[in-house]
Amino acid sequence: MVTASIGDARFFARQGPYNLAAVAEAARGLAPQSDLLLRGVAPLQTAGPHEVSFLDNRRYASALEKTMAGAVILHPDMQSRLPSTAVPIVTTSPYEGWARVAALFHPAPPVSPGVHASAIVAEGASIDVTAEIGPLAVIEAGAEIGPRCRIGPAAVVGSGVVIGPDCRIGAHASLSHARLGARVYVYPGARVGQEGFGFALTKTGFLTVPQLSRVLLEDDVEVGANTTIDRGSTRDTVIGAGTRLDNLVQIGHNVVIGRCCVIVAQAGISGSTEVGDFVQIGGQAGISGHLRIGQGARIGGQSGVIADVPAGAAMFGTPADIKTAFLRQVATLKQLARKRQ
Repeated sequence: MVTASIGDARFFARQGPYNLAAVAEAARGLAPQSDLLLRGVAPLQTAGPHEVSFLDNRRYASALEKTMAGAVILHPDMQSRLPSTAVPIVTTSPYEGWARVAALFHPAPPVSPGVHASAIVAEGASIDVTAEIGPLAVIEAGAEIGPRCRIGPAAVVGSGVVIGPDCRIGAHASLSHARLGARVYVYPGARVGQEGFGFALTKTGFLTVPQLSRVLLEDDVEVGANTTIDRGSTRDTVIGAGTRLDNLVQIGHNVVIGRCCVIVAQAGISGSTEVGDFVQIGGQAGISGHLRIGQGARIGGQSGVIADVPAGAAMFGTPADIKTAFLRQVATLKQLARKRQ
């Protein structure tokens, strides 16, 4: 198998070349005057003299010293370690600069307005003329698709769903009982708005409780591939503006998540839990229902949270505890184990 370089043209459209000044402007950095013309982006280890790279982690300083890149986006503290063959683009936020420059050379594909001939659009659905509806997509009655949206192949937009401007709905995703703000990305295979896991235990078995509320995805939310977000039962399930959900995340009914949270793959949040703004939840963490996770809290990977978490706390382990306390407990257990040997 041949390893392709970054930005394989079969998958990623490329623009450019751009002069150094344009690239520095995109990175929101400072660069010396130069006639250098840059044709693409690449990592430090493989970049050539007409490509731009970046350094954001000091662990890769040795790669910086050996790079053949024409220009490197980097922090002022690392400028002295840049080879004389490379031009610095200096910024205090190199990774942000890299993101902007990579998007300059490889912008997201533009929307192609129109409804594919194989798509099924119910009477009474409203689709903006600038939106793109892909092959085999289903748009049910009463759904509203906003300007410049892209609905991917075989995606399903249920009855009454409202999708704001500039949204992207991936292939085979399904939306029901939901309202989406602007610039929401729902990645392939995600399920938004299905019935939550609610039932009453009776003498004769389980009785399903109707799930009568919605899912609200605020502006700039991203929902990863194969993630599931249950609609509310007695109140809306809400994902706050700017929040990012990784692939394979489970959000239970009535959950309210604040702004700019990060929830990593295979994490699960049980019903009616409230998560404050700027919370980070690691992979495979599990959070019980009816809890409050305070603003800015951090939950370590594989943690099991069974009690409220105060704002700003760093939690780890199962049952989750303050990280420093958890690490002391682990150290104590190791010491006891050594003494028994």
